[in-house]
Amino acid sequence: PKIDVTKCAMEFRDEIKASIQASVAAGGARPKLVGFLANGDEAASMYARWTERACTRDGITYELRRVERVDLEEAVMEANQDPSVNGILVYYPVFGGPIDDYLRDVISIEKDVEGLNHRYRYSLYHNIRVLADWGNRKAILPCTPLAILKILNFLGAYDHSKPEGDQLAGKTVVLYNRSEVVGRPLAAMLANDGALVYSVDVSNMLCYRKGRVNGTIKVEETNISQDEALAMGEIVIAGVPSANFSIDPKKLRKGCIAVNFSQYSNFGEGTEEVATFVPAIGKVTIAMLERNLLRLHSAAVASDAAQSARTKRY
Repeated sequence: PKIDVTKCAMEFRDEIKASIQASVAAGGARPKLVGFLANGDEAASMYARWTERACTRDGITYELRRVERVDLEEAVMEANQDPSVNGILVYYPVFGGPIDDYLRDVISIEKDVEGLNHRYRYSLYHNIRVLADWGNRKAILPCTPLAILKILNFLGAYDHSKPEGDQLAGKTVVLYNRSEVVGRPLAAMLANDGALVYSVDVSNMLCYRKGRVNGTIKVEETNISQDEALAMGEIVIAGVPSANFSIDPKKLRKGCIAVNFSQYSNFGEGTEEVATFVPAIGKVTIAMLERNLLRLHSAAVASDAAQSARTKRY
């Protein structure tokens, strides 16, 4: 069957809206998200429009700032210092490559709604869920990988009779995408939850699994072919940014879960006849963005309250 993930997204969005309404009723400010668009990428512009519509519906203040890419670093640093801004989102790509990686670290850890700065990435790859030296706040996870995990849980892929970290144990995942923004962190998150992950990109296929040492991921070369991996895969996830890439549904394991997160359909016609097919995840991705923003906003409110109490004491 083909699955519309609206219900999954609404479970989170209803909770977010209720929390914001309660905060505003008690005299608090609405959380504010600032998005920076510094490219002409149509997919990024579309994501910005979706974000604005969702935030408006859910009671979040959203502001899109269009800047030249050479001015982006300065604009982000100004937003870092603005106490009215709770979350910062940059629509990538900007320059591409290492410069974009640098820009991710320019965003303050207190406002990084996508969880892409080095501190959050280190925590993700080492399976650190709570930052003990940062007020015991929960680490922010990247929105698209987190959305995919929430969808898998919604579809029953997680075995909640097992302890956390083992709820995907015994599951084989085939993942087409190894980008630093989505594919590689997603592979690590799946492995941290116990799955065996075959990570495919244009040059090779690597195997990700939980490491022998707690908080590590073991990455290995593999001799298994893509067809063999697909035949074993209970879960197949694809995010290849090409209209020419397509997975033949005949190669999928019957009854598997197939998730598409590319702007193109990476799965061939008839996939829903052999798999539980999720053709798009955007609604859940935006719900995770809002959820991350709410956590950052709550942490800022708690920090301000603590600072105020210390000031009064002295």
